[in-house]
Formats: sequence, structure tokens, C-alpha cells
Amino acid sequence: MKLQRKGTRHSHRGVIGVESAIVMIAFVIVAAALAFVVLNMGFTTSQKAKTTIMAGLGESSSSMQIAGKVTAVGCTSSSSDTTCATTPKINATAFPLRLTPGGDSIDLGTATTAVKYLSNSVEYDDIYSGPITSEEHRTLRGAFEEANTDSLTGFSGDSINPINGTVASQTAAFIYWSVQYNTNQVLDQGEHAALAIGFASSERPTALDKIRVEIIPATGASLSVERQIPTITTSIVDMG
Repeated sequence: MKLQRKGTRHSHRGVIGVESAIVMIAFVIVAAALAFVVLNMGFTTSQKAKTTIMAGLGESSSSMQIAGKVTAVGCTSSSSDTTCATTPKINATAFPLRLTPGGDSIDLGTATTAVKYLSNSVEYDDIYSGPITSEEHRTLRGAFEEANTDSLTGFSGDSINPINGTVASQTAAFIYWSVQYNTNQVLDQGEHAALAIGFASSERPTALDKIRVEIIPATGASLSVERQIPTITTSIVDMG
């Protein structure tokens, strides 16, 4: 008859229970560490995604808008330019601009802004000659006079002024301020500016032509404006 020492079986069971508990605790600790790593990576990814989304929203919305009617300077049979006697043409256009409510200020310097132009006959990636900021201009005539004085590309020469009938030497654009709070080249909230375009003689649009202008700043979405030239009967043409 075999004799079993009292308590031996229970002792082995106790050791196995402790070992199982240690293994379980180790698994819990490892799982907790992995969970922390996963959560931390998730938070980091979410933050990066949020930053990307916010940057994308900022880039997708333009800070500029058209602030009134687009007007043009017409050359008709009554003008001194005899080339307009049979086919009236547009010498220049002006697009009034301002910031959208809550929009950020925009630097309109030549280093940070481009103006793309497209018509039925020509396409240019950049016709921007720069801003004129020395003073406010309430008339397009005065703005073109300063562009000539400042010798901006397309308007330098012997009194080039499309309002007076002397068209630009090449199709070119500039921006001037009608309401400004300072004399820098940044469009701020509350200020009003205008994009003026003077057309070269052979590139002047005529009735029913379509013109498209795109102002491309360094930040934010570009502002695109498209107009169809109406019948040209007067020197001032309302383009809507």
C-alpha cells in the first residue's frame, strides 16, 4: 500500500496557479503597452489629418471676390482710332476686387501673384505687370496714367493710355487701389482694388468674344472671372 504525503497534490496545484497568473499578468501588460502605442499613433495620425484638412480648406477657398460690375473701355466708329470704324473693339477692362468676409489679407506683389488671360484668339500664363500703390485712384484713366508714369510693362512709352485711345504695347495687367488704408501691396479687409487690363492692338476682343481672367495668389485658391463681350456701341461698356 502506497502512502501519499499529505498536501503534495495541493502544493503542485498552487504552483501551477501562480505560474498561470504570472503569464496572464505578462499578457495584460504587453496588451496594455501595445494598446497605448496604437492609441498614440491614432492620435498622431488624427492630428496630422486635421492639419492637412484645415490647410486644404484654406487653399480651396479664394479670399477674393468681384466687388461690383466689370466695365470695359470701348473703341467705336466715333473714336479717333480708325481701326474701330468697321469693327468696334475693347481697349481695356477693369475688374473690381475685395476680400471675402473673414478672408485673409493677400500680397499682390509681382513675386507672389500671377494673372492668367485667355480669349478667343490668345492665351497667356502671366500678364501681370505689378501693383501701383502710391495713391488711391477713383478713375481708370488716372490708374492708367500712373501705370504709364511708373513704366509698367505694356504701358511704358509715349503717353500710353487705353482710355485716350493709345492702346498698350502688349496685353498686360496691373492692380490699383480705389480705397486703401496704407501704401503697401497687400489687399486688406475693407480695402477695394481693381485689376486693370490693357489689350495690345491686334489682341483687342470684339463683340461676342469670351475673355477669362484668373488671378493666382501665392496662398489660397485663385479667382477666375469669365465674361462675354456684349455689343460695343459706346466708350463705356457694362460687362456685368
